[in-house]
Amino acid sequence: MLTAQSKNYLSFIRSLPIKEQYSKQDLLIEDLLLAREGQLEMYYAPHNEYINPLAKIVIVGITPGWTQMERAYQAAAKSLHRGETEEEACKAAKIAARFAGSMRTNIISMLEALDLPHYFGIEKTSDLFDAKSNLLHTTSLLKYPVFVDKQNYNGHVPSLLKSEFLYEKVLGSFPQEISMLGNPLIIPLGKSVETVLHRLIQQNQIKTENFLWGFPHPSGANGHRHKQFEKAKPEMIRRLRYFQMK
Repeated sequence: MLTAQSKNYLSFIRSLPIKEQYSKQDLLIEDLLLAREGQLEMYYAPHNEYINPLAKIVIVGITPGWTQMERAYQAAAKSLHRGETEEEACKAAKIAARFAGSMRTNIISMLEALDLPHYFGIEKTSDLFDAKSNLLHTTSLLKYPVFVDKQNYNGHVPSLLKSEFLYEKVLGSFPQEISMLGNPLIIPLGKSVETVLHRLIQQNQIKTENFLWGFPHPSGANGHRHKQFEKAKPEMIRRLRYFQMK
């Protein structure tokens, strides 16, 4: 269900000119600003409005980055200009934006190495972002894009758990979203996401045991991801087998 606030932002998107690419000057503007504290800014983006409650796999990041935000706006604007509903526009934005770019490529590569398709009866992992997208839900601890001085927030500076401003944003949306998803396999992307999830579990904000702990953050900037992946791989495979047997 879209809120009145979301509908207002989607009306704004409807008024945007169609472009092959939007710039930060187009989108990181006061009209789309949700909240600000110092150099931290959170902006509206439409793709995490869409939730797939039937998903069997959920991939959780920290926050949508600029690439995701920009692609979400492209897809939503084109959808609305075609006369589609706001809900359809949000779904189109989700499909186009989820972990767009090199992050998606790296996620697919690592999940293939874990033989994930075998456990979910699909041919290849890339199908989750295409023909078998009904099995996948992607989301972020922070529902909307957060930037530090207009650059992607990485979960570290400031620490998400030490920032009252950011942690309140997590509590305001993430536990409610997870509660709508049944009992899927949840794949946290990196240690920063894992740390926050452990805190949420300790506080009884979320209740599920189906986590694939140890999955590295797939950003190309994470130069240690290959080593991290190989170290965690045996335990992740064990968890996948356990999940399949449940």
